[in-house]
Amino acid sequence: MATTDESTKNLAIVTTLGNDRSGIVAAVSQALADADVNIMNISQTIMDGIFTMTMQVDLRNTTQEFTRIQEALNRVAKEMNLQIVMQREEVFNFMYRL
Repeated sequence: MATTDESTKNLAIVTTLGNDRSGIVAAVSQALADADVNIMNISQTIMDGIFTMTMQVDLRNTTQEFTRIQEALNRVAKEMNLQIVMQREEVFNFMYRL
């Protein structure tokens, strides 16, 4: 079962998917920075013109509610025609455990 100890309850996973274009990393990173969310780890790749990115982010210093950060990411997704999903890390781990 997924752990919910102090070290993981402030972490979230942000996944991004869409057609590759310049500025995706910058736009997602800016939305997170505006909310004082720190990017802990990032992985991105482009396969046949499809951009994929996964970020582990730390929510400890944000004063914004989780849903407000999701709304900011949804605006970026709409503006750039992307799919962006942010989930608390324990939920992500629970959903994708093997």
